[in-house]
Amino acid sequence: MLPPPVPQIASLGRVVSVRGSQARIGVMASPEVTATTLRATVGQFFGIRGAKATIVAIITEMSRENIDMRDNHVAIASVDLLGEISREGRFQRGVTSYPTIGDAVDILTADELRVIYTPTGRDQVNIGTLQQDQAITAYVNIEEMLSKHFAVLGSTGVGKSTSVSLLLNEILVARPSLRVFLLDVHNEYGRCFGPRALVLNPRNLKLPFWLFNFEEFVDVLFGGRPGVPEEMEVLSEVIPIAKATYLQYANSERIGLKRIETRATGFTPDTPVPYRLVDLISLIDERMGKLENRSSRIIYHKLIQRIEVVRNDARYSFMFENANVGGDSMAEVVSHLFRLPANGKPMTVMQLAGFPADVVDSVVSVLCRMAFDFGLWSDGASPLLFVCEEAHRYASADRSIGFGPTRKAVSRIAKEGRKYGVYLGLITQRPAELDATILSQCNTLFAMRLANERDQGILRSAVSDAAANLLSFVPSLSTREVLAFGEGVALPTRLRFKEVPQHQLPRSEATIATTPSSDSGHDAYFVSSVIERWRGSTTHREAPSDPHVSDRFAERVGDHSLQRLVDSPPLQTISPLGLDTERYSLLKKPLR
Repeated sequence: MLPPPVPQIASLGRVVSVRGSQARIGVMASPEVTATTLRATVGQFFGIRGAKATIVAIITEMSRENIDMRDNHVAIASVDLLGEISREGRFQRGVTSYPTIGDAVDILTADELRVIYTPTGRDQVNIGTLQQDQAITAYVNIEEMLSKHFAVLGSTGVGKSTSVSLLLNEILVARPSLRVFLLDVHNEYGRCFGPRALVLNPRNLKLPFWLFNFEEFVDVLFGGRPGVPEEMEVLSEVIPIAKATYLQYANSERIGLKRIETRATGFTPDTPVPYRLVDLISLIDERMGKLENRSSRIIYHKLIQRIEVVRNDARYSFMFENANVGGDSMAEVVSHLFRLPANGKPMTVMQLAGFPADVVDSVVSVLCRMAFDFGLWSDGASPLLFVCEEAHRYASADRSIGFGPTRKAVSRIAKEGRKYGVYLGLITQRPAELDATILSQCNTLFAMRLANERDQGILRSAVSDAAANLLSFVPSLSTREVLAFGEGVALPTRLRFKEVPQHQLPRSEATIATTPSSDSGHDAYFVSSVIERWRGSTTHREAPSDPHVSDRFAERVGDHSLQRLVDSPPLQTISPLGLDTERYSLLKKPLR
């Protein structure tokens, strides 16, 4: 007895060729489909009806060139094969059974799209909707996105910062026990996370100078320029002795020791143990006094001068506060920076705009290195997401620019961090300037509009997914639109991030008062107030020289934005580790 005939499927087209993970589809003419009514276009999904499963394919090209009219085709579609939906209605990435010539093809239905994008576990969070069907929610797998790192790439003005705020807020909701550390380059995220975030800046940060390793400390002393070899040699010898000297003070049993040999200390210049700056200067001065050669004495004198200049600069007070007092506060500093315990604030926003430009790279290096080392020595007991805004600044593709230790610290998190519960999130508008090795470690990519050809090329090389051809229309994405690739999403997807509540929108605090209103009067009082803030950033004075400047300024200025400059709330008080914010009362608007 012959088997029943296979029913003919009314289809949009047929497979005409297959090559690796790609196929070409001949779209057939029919009463319902003509060259003018065909609406299939790039970015949409086709379903190839195979014998065992429906193969999910994404359209990467539609063309009417070189069509053989005898085949009754109205268009030829090039597709990438992404996954398959089994007969039982389950979706999986990858293709186990390739299509054959003549397999029927049509556009995936809304129900089939829901099968693909329906969350399969509690780790899925809602980040937006599909571009081709806004009734279908797009989810991201938090575990896959975090544990294998992620990156958000996009030019200025495409909604990149808003998207970061959305992702991080969703992560905080889904993983309340996860700690998040965000490097905020432009001071724009301070208000995005409400009471869940601790906002740190140079005014309320305490990061003792002895936590800096030798390269980082030298970078601070020499203002980001290469160190003088002779002075660096002296430093490398006396820092371990200064550490051992402090240990003598702290340990009464060893006070009797008079002579300390460098080899006997057991410390290196990189050992994170406390020492006093006065001891360091005293040791250098003592060595200088034993020299008879005047030219050799100049080296020691210049080194002491560098240390004194940096120590007395108010901009570096976050490093050198109590530099001559001592005290092993490393546990308190680490607990404070990385929220252990969180006490309702699992997130730290480190605002970098107020730091001296010469020291930013060193500070970032210290923070990255400490984040990784804590994860390493705690065996990943307390996971941390380290988010690096403007990542190309700190991990440049050009090894001749930037600060080497910072690149090394970021690279170490990218390569090894997942083993110790330290995850990396990179945000950049210039992926071509970011170290390609570091970017390649991010297995989930959110690509927003990128107009630069070099940036597109780097992104293309970083995407290993079968749908890398989708990157060809990255330049045409609109604001808040994104191409999501990698382990964190079910399929390479063009989606639109959902709306972010007003209170979570990033807003650069450096630009709050840059748009004057029509009735603002920028008179002498306004200039005087600005100069007071200007001078106050590099002095130790307790109050303005004219205590009535603020009052007169407030009376004379009617513009709302300038009034906010005077009346803005004080800094977030940090106790016991934070600095006393009253010493900065001369600032009319504290820099957050």
